[in-house]
Amino acid sequence: MTSTTKDEPTPQQEDRHEMADRLLRSSETLSYDPIKEVDWETPLDTDYHGTSPEWSTLYGTAYWAEMTPEQQRELTRQEAASVASTGIWFEMILQQMVLRDFYAKDPTDPAFQWALTEIADECRHSIMFARGAAKLRAPAYRPPRPVVELGRIFKTVASGEAAYAAILVAEEVLDVMQRDWMRDERVVPFVRTVNNIHVVEESRHMKFAREETKARLAGAGWLRRQAQAVVVAGASYFIVTSMWNKKVYENAGLDVKRAVREAKANEHHKSMLRSSCAGLMEFLNSAGLLTKASHWFYKRANLI
Repeated sequence: MTSTTKDEPTPQQEDRHEMADRLLRSSETLSYDPIKEVDWETPLDTDYHGTSPEWSTLYGTAYWAEMTPEQQRELTRQEAASVASTGIWFEMILQQMVLRDFYAKDPTDPAFQWALTEIADECRHSIMFARGAAKLRAPAYRPPRPVVELGRIFKTVASGEAAYAAILVAEEVLDVMQRDWMRDERVVPFVRTVNNIHVVEESRHMKFAREETKARLAGAGWLRRQAQAVVVAGASYFIVTSMWNKKVYENAGLDVKRAVREAKANEHHKSMLRSSCAGLMEFLNSAGLLTKASHWFYKRANLI
């Protein structure tokens, strides 16, 4: 008889270990220090936008056409800060969910080590976003209090595929927007650098979230998929609808009531969101997480 001290890994576990190893190696060779990479010293040049104008919530509306170029640029800078602030809020939720998921697990597992690497990335990203918002001369934009409290509950109870799929939704939506902004010469240079850093490093996070979502759903029954699909969709709705705080209009010197009204009816912005989520929705559908009930939330958030 022979004895072993550790069970032989399954083929699925081996694939997971291999993927985590690749992500760790990629992180070693292609990661950034925002403190050094971003130009924090040069004063803000107000001749630039904060985001691609086409991504503004008011772009294409009658109000946008009436605004001066200076007002348009100020609005996009405030909107960039609002999106960044929402990113910080969700990255803090993400970090706590991942830490809780890997609590007391095998530290020699490459997936464990990658999880800590991702958390370290997110800490740097949050500091980078915070400094970026301050340089854009924006206040601290926060989601509405009920959403903050729902986030507190979600980070405490969400697990498995619900946690990783929600992480994926937040990262994918932001990724598409930032890929546009980082290439746009109308956007202030330091914001383009911030976006580039985030896109490069988040690509690894999205890969991990996709694989973890699929792994956690392996063998899941119909009822579990239905329930988790609603949880993910609900979280997605609150994340996306919190990205553009209505206070950005006041801080850009606009008529808040009119701006909110026209932004809500802005079909151009809704179309931009939907197009950005095509790949994400395809993945959720393939994973069995795009159900009739969840469809309602995604439609309300203009993601589908």
